[in-house]
Amino acid sequence: MTTFDDRENAFEAKHAHDSEMLFRAEARRNKLLGLWAAELLGKSGDAANDYAMSVVSADFEEAGIEDVVRKVAADLGDKASPDAIRAKMAEFLAVAKTQLMNEF
Repeated sequence: MTTFDDRENAFEAKHAHDSEMLFRAEARRNKLLGLWAAELLGKSGDAANDYAMSVVSADFEEAGIEDVVRKVAADLGDKASPDAIRAKMAEFLAVAKTQLMNEF
């Protein structure tokens, strides 16, 4: 193998790692958002965890965050606006990234 091949393999490995970490961070963000929304809905325990997992699953409907925002906004009604939900998502993404970095 040449140095160029080694560098190419290293870049590919880094890209794969970064993509996996972003996927994990977004999934964790959605779970944190779901737990936050569950609390606003008066859910606790298993019901809150089940709701959080439904928020995580909602993210697989389409690319981007709008599928999650729509689901949570519809469930919360007048308890939180879509803009407030997006702000919470940004806040929780930072928390999720920190949590993941502390795990590795």
